[in-house]
Amino acid sequence: MSELLAMPEDWTKALAIVAHPDDMEYGAAAAVARWTGGGREVAYVMVSRGEAGIDTLPPEECAPVRDAEQRASAAVVGVTSVEFLDHPDGVIESGVALRRDIAAAIRRHRPELVITLNRRDHFMPGNWNSADHRAVAESVLDAANDAGNRWIFPELVEEGLEPWGGVRWVALAASPESTHAVDVTDTIETGVASLLKHHAYITALTDEDPETYVRGFLTRIASAAGERFGTKYATTFELINF
Repeated sequence: MSELLAMPEDWTKALAIVAHPDDMEYGAAAAVARWTGGGREVAYVMVSRGEAGIDTLPPEECAPVRDAEQRASAAVVGVTSVEFLDHPDGVIESGVALRRDIAAAIRRHRPELVITLNRRDHFMPGNWNSADHRAVAESVLDAANDAGNRWIFPELVEEGLEPWGGVRWVALAASPESTHAVDVTDTIETGVASLLKHHAYITALTDEDPETYVRGFLTRIASAAGERFGTKYATTFELINF
């Protein structure tokens, strides 16, 4: 595997845009905790409310549960701004409508760094990535450019959202083509606490004790990344320059 480079540090504001509640917590939240702990501002945008994510709860009951769990989870890592775009969970479509909504979010928040999840068809060989993750990540990459062009989605200007061409990078978490990393040795426990806030989702996902499952999953992934990065624990990203 190639050497992992350190993520850029010369920025003040980031925006995470992912498909579902819990997407950030499966690794990237530990990096967010480090960033917010260092005085940087990070906001979250969820494309859906994850309403199709719990088999035992119908969507209309599941959505408010997952909304509340995401807000609690974000608060653990110092994120106070959490928005939902309300695209339908499980059938999120990439394309112009999603690009417009994401471009609008980027113009509202005006970040230098945008974070999303892996856009590729797998996380590792034999481990398929969901259609929602892929659709959102591809649309984020396109919308990062759209946000800076006043002639794409000109109605956004009429709504008071002036173009923002200040996105310098898009970072894709959990990519099999990761290029960069963040040392999360000091914040891995905060990442564990953040994922544990998704209690209803985790208990529906596994029969294992939630803390055992969460700690085992996150430390295993972070330890493997840390070996590549030269730290005890790390979170990896595929960094795209704009």
